[in-house]
Amino acid sequence: MITGKITSLTVTDVRFPTSLGHHGSDAMHTDPDYSAAYVVIETGAGDDLKGHGLTFTLGKGTEIVVCAVKALSRHVVGRLLDDIVNNFRDFYRQLTSDGQLRWIGPEKGAVHLATAAVLNAVWDLWAKKEKKPLWKLLVDMNPKQLLSCIDFRYITDALTEEEACGILENAKQGQKAREEYVLKNGYPAYTTSCAWLGYSDEQLQKLCTDALKDGWTRFKVKVGADKEDDKRRCKLMRQMIGPENQLMLDANQRWDVHEAIDWVSTLAEFKPVWIEEPTSPDDILGHATISKACAPLGIGVATGEQCHNRVMFKQFLQANALQYLQIDSCRLGSVNENLAVLLMAKKFNVPVCPHAGGVGLCELVQHLIIFDYISVSGSLENRMCEYVDHLHEHFKYPVTISRAAYIPPKDPGYSTEMKEGSVTQYQFPEGDVWQQLIFEKNIQV
Repeated sequence: MITGKITSLTVTDVRFPTSLGHHGSDAMHTDPDYSAAYVVIETGAGDDLKGHGLTFTLGKGTEIVVCAVKALSRHVVGRLLDDIVNNFRDFYRQLTSDGQLRWIGPEKGAVHLATAAVLNAVWDLWAKKEKKPLWKLLVDMNPKQLLSCIDFRYITDALTEEEACGILENAKQGQKAREEYVLKNGYPAYTTSCAWLGYSDEQLQKLCTDALKDGWTRFKVKVGADKEDDKRRCKLMRQMIGPENQLMLDANQRWDVHEAIDWVSTLAEFKPVWIEEPTSPDDILGHATISKACAPLGIGVATGEQCHNRVMFKQFLQANALQYLQIDSCRLGSVNENLAVLLMAKKFNVPVCPHAGGVGLCELVQHLIIFDYISVSGSLENRMCEYVDHLHEHFKYPVTISRAAYIPPKDPGYSTEMKEGSVTQYQFPEGDVWQQLIFEKNIQV
């Protein structure tokens, strides 16, 4: 029986100065500081039972998400964990349907990012209480319990609860064998760390060489700032990785629709698997137009890292506007909403290739994609999960990669717990790291 009253919820603005090394740089986000609104939930069950959660940001604005977390905390503190998880759908709706807070959403923007941070901490707490890694907690649930965590409101025209139950029941066949397979072999990954837009050619070449030695076969390159420079960098990348390995492109929302079609046509000679976020992440019909134009080139469209909620994903799927669906652990409403999207993707037969470019995102999303393979999709065809080799050392249970594959975590929880020293050092702006940067580089706060 799950017990434990939630006695407090604290949130910290944690930022890492990744912009100094151009890590994470792309055509639209040239100076990102990988950051998190970091949530800790404590219970009356002792100091060793805490839930840790986060949502990912790029520096400025994290303080706004922190304020939103504090506003949502009144729905959490004082609640019993068993009351929450035994009626998770209603709890999810309480957070997303606060009569006043939803006006500055609903289910999008800073409030939804805050919702993700809070719910990620709740899921971490639940998994720790059950002494299971989150993916295993999900895999061991029966369909009825899983579905009770999902808010089907607004998506029943695409996926009913009955259809979702059928998907989960059908996936039981072969589930044990898939669990054994992924425990032994891991889940296939691709790397984004070699070709951030701000990296020099020399840095790109060195990182590619090292990655190839480590067994990587799937690589993503950032594009969109300058067409001729993109051609040169894609040519260099293709020469480095060879014709047999996979190449993906990511424009990070840089282009208008027709500009995207023209630009991607120019880069088609480098045989990319997909073009990611070619235009505004809100432009569903624009993505559909680009998808149709890119199909004869053998190039798919991937998007989702800034897709607000399950409703937008529903429409992307209905409009055939993406060929690779990219869930995000911190953009959507935590595990609850990602479950809905994974099930819709299965119904529409679209492969899920999660976004994980940011602090903590690899740690979180590995659980979701492993669960998806074992209990929903049952397939690894055309599937891979993003990996970036940044900031894992700040987590108590960092992600494990072996021969370009995610190795399923075995520690209880959602892998969201950061080291206390890291939180203290990188707290913004009071932490020692930021105080030193403010002094040395006159950084404004």
